Amino acid sequence: MAERSGFTLIELLVALAVFSLAALALLNLAGENTRSAARAETRTLAGIVAENLAVEAMTTRPAPAPGDSDGTQPLAGRDWRWTRAVTATDDPDILRIDIRVSDEEGQAAERVLFRAVAS
Repeated sequence: MAERSGFTLIELLVALAVFSLAALALLNLAGENTRSAARAETRTLAGIVAENLAVEAMTTRPAPAPGDSDGTQPLAGRDWRWTRAVTATDDPDILRIDIRVSDEEGQAAERVLFRAVAS
């Protein structure tokens, strides 16, 4: 009988198993890259909303009164929830302003700034 060349069934099954593991690892990596990109987009957009609110808090006259406020701000087809806490500091001429922006999944950005009461 002539000797045959080629792969045995066991060799094919092992090769297929190795290929399957590699394919699963690549699919998992692609999915994680997509999730990371979505998180980066969320943080970036929330940061823009927080910066806009910070600019507003710094430029309004008179300075915002101590206390809490909240609202929603649309950006990029999404509604962002924000809270602003204005508190007095040890220096009576300085206010601390904490801004937090969140989406449906939770907090996405935070800014802390200080503003002179008289400016």
